[in-house]
Amino acid sequence: MWYFCIMEETNRQKKIAGVLQGDLAEVLQELLRESGQLGTILTVSKVNVTTDLSIAKVHVSVFPSNKAGALVKELKALTPKIKHRIAQRVKNQLRKMPDLVFYNDDSLDYIEGIEKAVKGGENPIENPDLLPKRKKS
Repeated sequence: MWYFCIMEETNRQKKIAGVLQGDLAEVLQELLRESGQLGTILTVSKVNVTTDLSIAKVHVSVFPSNKAGALVKELKALTPKIKHRIAQRVKNQLRKMPDLVFYNDDSLDYIEGIEKAVKGGENPIENPDLLPKRKKS
């Protein structure tokens, strides 16, 4: 018999995630300015660190959302450069810099879709097929 246990984040994981989230926000804003993508807003909405502290899952929210796919793809390509910049900033706080994995956080678009559906007279609670299915990441 298999039992699945959802582990709650430890204080250490939360602290590391908080440190990484703040530094990532600053570094990613710098990269956006350097690349000349004015008019694009990038927010680090959440960072989760694995229990062994080897991987940090970084969820970014992009506005306008039509640029999200391309921007996340670009972040994945620039991951070594971003990891190096973050490592320079946190070298006195962390022994080993976790690997960074970037994900698009589409929760704002999902919420907007729900609001439009409710205001439009169609009830997504009664007819769940009105809203697109969310992708698990």
